[in-house]
Amino acid sequence: MKTAVITIVRGRHAHLRMHVRGLAVDTTTPFSHFIVAMGDPMVKTVLAQEESAARTIEIDVPAGSALPLARARNIGAAEALRHGAELLVFLDVDCIAAPLLLTRYLEAASSEASTPALFCGPVTYLPHPVADSTSSDSLALLHNPHPARPVPPDGKIVDGNDFDLFWSLSFAVTAPTWCALGGFCEEYLGYGGEDTDFARAARDKGVKLAWVGGADAYHQFHPVSDPPVEHLDDILINARVFHRRWGEWPMQGWIDAFESAGLIAYQPDSARWERVRQASCKSRWPRMFHHRNEA
Repeated sequence: MKTAVITIVRGRHAHLRMHVRGLAVDTTTPFSHFIVAMGDPMVKTVLAQEESAARTIEIDVPAGSALPLARARNIGAAEALRHGAELLVFLDVDCIAAPLLLTRYLEAASSEASTPALFCGPVTYLPHPVADSTSSDSLALLHNPHPARPVPPDGKIVDGNDFDLFWSLSFAVTAPTWCALGGFCEEYLGYGGEDTDFARAARDKGVKLAWVGGADAYHQFHPVSDPPVEHLDDILINARVFHRRWGEWPMQGWIDAFESAGLIAYQPDSARWERVRQASCKSRWPRMFHHRNEA
């Protein structure tokens, strides 16, 4: 099964270097790599310095505009399919692949029965930045997968029934299943909601959720506030898109936290959540995290 890795990126060049190096460790599973640079011409320079064979697809994103994460993934997938990909592996630029990640995804997809699936691997969030010299063996010592998701034994596949746990930072899907789903909804712009929407569409079309033991990734540290107040406007806009499409509000944990902080309020007249003040609230959220925990 011809395998393609799809990565979207803007900035995070140090993370991109480690991302590319991690994939290079797997010498057992041939793959092509498609990197979608969202308004970031430096990506090609970074890849050249790493002597990476990844194909770069550049899309124009004006400075200050919301990143088109959903559209970028769709563009990367379309290019991979054009080059004959049969298995699409989506891996966030912040993620360093464990040596068996591609192998385990390929094994899982090769054993796919009549029911199509979204295949997800465990992800460990690293508690601090890693050095350029960090090896896969060193990362393995930090193995501590996210506790809210299933973590099957290596080589085992466990079906899941909570599609809200799906995450787009590391997953695989066969080409026929991807085409049946039609990709990510491109109405979502910026941070939040597009992966929950994708999983909901998969569930409604009878695509199962499968957790793949051994398809591990290590999410590189970067500071993010919790809740992510810097993405408040994107989250509100995307939440409205989700509510219109599915009749419920996503990212409820974040919405509750924003409401508790007095940043948003539900407006009955418009039947939606609205920002209620513009003052900076960074001081209200001194705790810093490096992961999304809306699930």
